[in-house]
Amino acid sequence: MEAVKTFLENQSLFALFVTIALGYLIGEVNIKGVALGSGAVLFVGLALGAFAPKSAPPALLGTLGLLLFLYGIGIQYGAQFFKGLTSREGVKANVAAGIGVIAAGLASCGFISFGLRLADSLGMFAGSGTSTASLQVAIASMKSTDAAVAYSVAYPIGVAGPILFLYALNVALKVKVPKPPAKVLETAEIALRNASLFGLSLSELARRLPAGVAIAAVRREHHNQLPIEDFILRMDDVVLATSTDRRLLDQATALCGESQPGRMTSHREDLDYMQVFASSPAVLGMSIGNVRFPDGINCAIAHVRRGDADLLSTPDLVLEAGDRVGLLVNRAHQATVRAFFGDSIKGTADLSFVCLGIGAAAGLLVGAIPLSVPGLGAFNLGLAALLLVALCLGKARRNGPLVWVMPLSANLVLRNLGLTIFLAQVGISCGPKFVATVGTAGPMLLLYGAITLLILVGVTAVFCLWVFRLPFDTSVGVICGATGNPAILAFANRIAPTDQPDVMYAMIFPSMTIVKVLFVQIAISVAAG
Repeated sequence: MEAVKTFLENQSLFALFVTIALGYLIGEVNIKGVALGSGAVLFVGLALGAFAPKSAPPALLGTLGLLLFLYGIGIQYGAQFFKGLTSREGVKANVAAGIGVIAAGLASCGFISFGLRLADSLGMFAGSGTSTASLQVAIASMKSTDAAVAYSVAYPIGVAGPILFLYALNVALKVKVPKPPAKVLETAEIALRNASLFGLSLSELARRLPAGVAIAAVRREHHNQLPIEDFILRMDDVVLATSTDRRLLDQATALCGESQPGRMTSHREDLDYMQVFASSPAVLGMSIGNVRFPDGINCAIAHVRRGDADLLSTPDLVLEAGDRVGLLVNRAHQATVRAFFGDSIKGTADLSFVCLGIGAAAGLLVGAIPLSVPGLGAFNLGLAALLLVALCLGKARRNGPLVWVMPLSANLVLRNLGLTIFLAQVGISCGPKFVATVGTAGPMLLLYGAITLLILVGVTAVFCLWVFRLPFDTSVGVICGATGNPAILAFANRIAPTDQPDVMYAMIFPSMTIVKVLFVQIAISVAAG
């Protein structure tokens, strides 16, 4: 065993990747719906660090990993984050989660009066809220890895606790959230028979149709053509209506005339349907209303398939890498349109390292600027500023030739790799301290961590459900965003199988990460003053 220890201490990168491999292997173990996921990497790192104390990789490697994680989160969720700051429901959700996070932070600091050290208190706060960014701020500001010990003790509670809480809440309230039908594009070919619509323009007809119905094409005198807003309708014109809800199409048919399937789709000499992958920088980050096709090309975007859902073509829908775009275009122009969109599966996994470098450098520069708060002294935001910059870039999506948005697949790989490296490096480096602390103060840290977590989820739930009266599936998403771990969101999607948990998680997670980071920074500044 001594030879193995010596080898690990001489090969820190080998130790790092062994920790990652074993951590993910253990993290996949599922016990009644609860799995540690990437969090298990931290515990394997603690064990390996305790066995071989000098095997820890440089701290800069861990910081780089966290940088990649935060930058990826900001780029992906920028639009949702700012929407959450402006929409009425988003403001309520952020206030509810913010009150829960601050209440939990104050409770964790209150345990200092029971003999707990500040480092342990803040590490427990970060662990119960599974906030890796808060842990990094505590480590950097206190110039010690002491907080990581309490973090690792409280982390399992931060993962399993919210899952058990959501399960109990669902049972107590007896909520049954029905799973919505899959969003698959439906079409209807409608012959115009309603005399009151004759002489209207297509734009006027569109305003009379049910919300959620769009007109993709029109047929007149045996020719299919793209919809033009000032196109004047006549009797027996046929419109190709699209929607992800068949009931809406039935309503549109009843309003306009009668269904005549095959009138348009069986004739493709003028317009044909094709699908392409969005991978070209010319379209990525562009809203559909701003897409300009090459001269002489008549083409219309009928819908966009993102992941497993069809999205209606609206002017403000922004194209992302990997979107499958449904188009109506003349067959003679298909090759040109394919080249315009890129249509490369490989291209949907590429990212711009120029944009990554510029965005990360800008975030680090802002984070280095000292901020002065009366009574708290001077401090800087560090990597929290990088998250803020990434959120702004994620909302902008592109500026001229700079495309900030990343393909979802590339973003997931980047941030998961970054988080994994950070957890492995921190775990190995504080392994010896973990063993020494758990032996003496471990049970109390577990108790304090459980109380802190219960305050976090309990206060957030009360404000969501009973103060602001948000729907159950929305409230579940807010609780997930306040706690932060993706494993909690995975469980939430089972008890509330709508898209609201995902949407609210995306909206709340970045803002609550910033609140947690600022709380830790302010707590350290107050203690130092």
